[in-house]
Amino acid sequence: MKRPVVIASLLLGVTGCGTLPPTRHLACTVATARPNLAERGSGTATLSVLTYNIEGLGWPARQGRAPRLAEIARYLATARASGTAPDIVMVQEMFSGAAKKAVLATGYPAIVSGPARTARTANAVSRKLPGRASLKRGETGFHLTGSGLAIASRYPIIASRSQPYGRKSCAGIDCLSNKGVMLARISIPGVPVPIDLYNTHMNSRGASKAPHARNLAAHERQALEASQFIDRTHDDSLPMIFGGDFNMRRAQDRWDNFTRHQPMTLVHWVCIDRSSGCEVRMSWDGDEPWIDTQDLQFFESGKAVTIRPIRVEAMFDGGPSAPALSDHDGFLVTYRIDWAGGIERRPGCQMPLGRQ
Repeated sequence: MKRPVVIASLLLGVTGCGTLPPTRHLACTVATARPNLAERGSGTATLSVLTYNIEGLGWPARQGRAPRLAEIARYLATARASGTAPDIVMVQEMFSGAAKKAVLATGYPAIVSGPARTARTANAVSRKLPGRASLKRGETGFHLTGSGLAIASRYPIIASRSQPYGRKSCAGIDCLSNKGVMLARISIPGVPVPIDLYNTHMNSRGASKAPHARNLAAHERQALEASQFIDRTHDDSLPMIFGGDFNMRRAQDRWDNFTRHQPMTLVHWVCIDRSSGCEVRMSWDGDEPWIDTQDLQFFESGKAVTIRPIRVEAMFDGGPSAPALSDHDGFLVTYRIDWAGGIERRPGCQMPLGRQ
């Protein structure tokens, strides 16, 4: 752009601020169990989780996105009607009004959104980033859009929480949106404990227009703040999945920082091992395919209920699964959930969040 980036981005923010983030509630009494779930004793279940950056930016950053966003919604709604849709969809870049409407139009019965435009946090790094802030890069000190995050679920979401990243934990154009991390705790009928789902969208590199040292430091702070948020809200007895757009493609320095703060297991690390029992239905090049993508999922088992990936595949990649409707492919992981007999089931489906 020839004019300062901040001017164009101001217009971008206006396109989405008039539409409220999507929210939809599903009562536990309405949800029905899958037929393979046992009522008592040991059991097994599956859970499919799609992470998808829908490229839901408004004009002038993107033009003409509304028809593609509506098509994403129609595809998922049709798949839901036929019983082939993912159980969970983790959405990033839900900025524009058209993007928010599309998430609602998928028809998922439970939807929660991430940090809103005006959300703030006290749990953030306070020291300055390397280098100097620049208004031309959008480092204005205020946000024009929310986080762009949402989680849509076929199962009840019994608790949710979100936290934006700190004002000194962003670099460049990314600072115009209130990026952060969110939690949705779901209750699957028949499974003895809930599952914690975390979703994030972290600071970009070159697209941020910020110098390397500055955007790298911002990304590391976000990795730290996400880890601290998980520590405060997660119950270690529950299985956990952490997905999103991590912006670590071909960036070993970002990987080194992230894994220092976050010890969860990467799905790719398991599924690249042919003896793992994880079926790979997508094209992976090289020995480290996780380096070639921004879109990832991590997981961790609970104390009495285990979770592991059994299938990975692409969605919205232009192949048989769905047309390419964004500048990202969707990354779909199917997990197997197992538990032994004798687990004490909690009454109802409400369960308090972890340490506050």
